Amino acid sequence: MAAEALARPGGSGRSAEYRAIALVSSAHFVNHFQGLVLPPLFAILARRFGIGFVELGLALTVASITAVASQLPIGYLVDRLGSRRMLICGLVVAGCAYLGFGLAPSYPTLLLTMVFIGLANSVFHPADYALLSSKIEPTRLGRAFSIHTFSGFLGNAIAPVTMIALAASFGLNVALMAAGILALVVAVPLLLARDIEGRSAPLYPAKPPAAAGRGDGLFSILTPTILGLTGFFALMSLSGSGISNFSVVALQSAFGTSLSVANLALTAYLSAQALGVLLGGFVADLTRRHAEVAAVGYAINACIVLAIGTTGFSPLPLLAAMCCAGLLSGMIMPSRDMLVRAAAPAGAVGRTFGIVTSGFGIGGMVGPLMFGFAMDHGAPQWVFGISVILMIAVSVVALVGDRRAEAKRRRRAAQPATASAD
Repeated sequence: MAAEALARPGGSGRSAEYRAIALVSSAHFVNHFQGLVLPPLFAILARRFGIGFVELGLALTVASITAVASQLPIGYLVDRLGSRRMLICGLVVAGCAYLGFGLAPSYPTLLLTMVFIGLANSVFHPADYALLSSKIEPTRLGRAFSIHTFSGFLGNAIAPVTMIALAASFGLNVALMAAGILALVVAVPLLLARDIEGRSAPLYPAKPPAAAGRGDGLFSILTPTILGLTGFFALMSLSGSGISNFSVVALQSAFGTSLSVANLALTAYLSAQALGVLLGGFVADLTRRHAEVAAVGYAINACIVLAIGTTGFSPLPLLAAMCCAGLLSGMIMPSRDMLVRAAAPAGAVGRTFGIVTSGFGIGGMVGPLMFGFAMDHGAPQWVFGISVILMIAVSVVALVGDRRAEAKRRRRAAQPATASAD
């Protein structure tokens, strides 16, 4: 009866879903906000500590390595202890880390802070997706994922301006402590919301128990499908990092685009990407062909990025092309998340997302080196060329994975008929 009540349109069911989305999205906003706390303050930190940008970059690398290494065990803890509890822990750890760094800023403290930030960062994706998957009715799950992803984009957008304004008005220490206090404040509503716990008796399990794989160990999760999705996420992260991190310098170097126009083009790309995420939620709920949505979207996007990297557009066509590329990139994301949810064994959504989203960290570690190598060797157009190759690879991986999954479903459906004939 409780499940039926929550599944009914309107009433307490919709209210409970909205509450779960709001709480999870708030935590995701903080996670992405904290991911961009330090870069806007690099110049201040370099002067304060008497260090170079290599040392500051090392701090971010420490956080990435810790996050990737922690992703799988944290996913297990999400499935065992509950997603709400783990989200609270992630927010508290991140909040205390920045609060402590603000109270005693130094380079050794920064490195220690980044270890805890990386550890906290590994909580959010498995916990967020596990909680949403268990509490949101499947026909609305794509839109829930899109709002969740959009909240992360919003955190990215607000963080640089906020941190610069706080540091300019109140000083570095206060700015860092404010970033920590934000996480602790957002943890309070989650602490009080015991009724949205995403651990026991999920209303909408990822798969029926009969469809779950045998065993509860690591090898029951590391299936070819999930490993393929991890590579899929890594390729997506790599293809996007070239545009997000190096398109401005690549456009300037390759085509003589002015700094203002190149920055405006990147802003158009990121803004359209955020809008695309929201639109992609509706697309994900309207179809079950999520792999084909991702493959077609990236194939079209590859053509657009290829044109940007070879044509040398004037300002208005460049802005239009970057908008289209960003919109398609964002629209694919909810379908991407639905693919992972569909592949997750029953009771293992946290572990599955923990493994698959480690692809983000892998892409984040490799991408800057690869695209930076292209820029250092006088090949700025290859920033776009490499992105195109990676986008085509994403399309191929999505289609191949979909065909394998479809063949597996057909074999499974044929097995009972064969057994009854015997």
